[in-house]
Amino acid sequence: MSRSDENMQFVCEHCGVQVVPLSNGSYRNHCPFCLYSKHVDIVPGDRASSCHGLMEPIDVKSHSKKGYQLLHKCLVCSHEQYNKVADDTEQSDDLIGFMKRLHP
Repeated sequence: MSRSDENMQFVCEHCGVQVVPLSNGSYRNHCPFCLYSKHVDIVPGDRASSCHGLMEPIDVKSHSKKGYQLLHKCLVCSHEQYNKVADDTEQSDDLIGFMKRLHP
């Protein structure tokens, strides 16, 4: 699968919302509304995982070069992986809503 094939619209398996591809030259790997992802990679971008479990957003951190990153944890196998937050694009990630849920 080419990288351009990966930037496709999808329906979130967690919340059911239609998610459009990113328009800023990057690739979307999680829902911008509920922020859930899917466990498809062993190494980011390889699409080699056979797990395919939903990955819950559990934390957020600020990286000096990559900006904000979400920590996702697989609900099936407990694998954890950081993913960049999508901002300044159509359907930007609801990071503020997520932070409010983390710290009510």
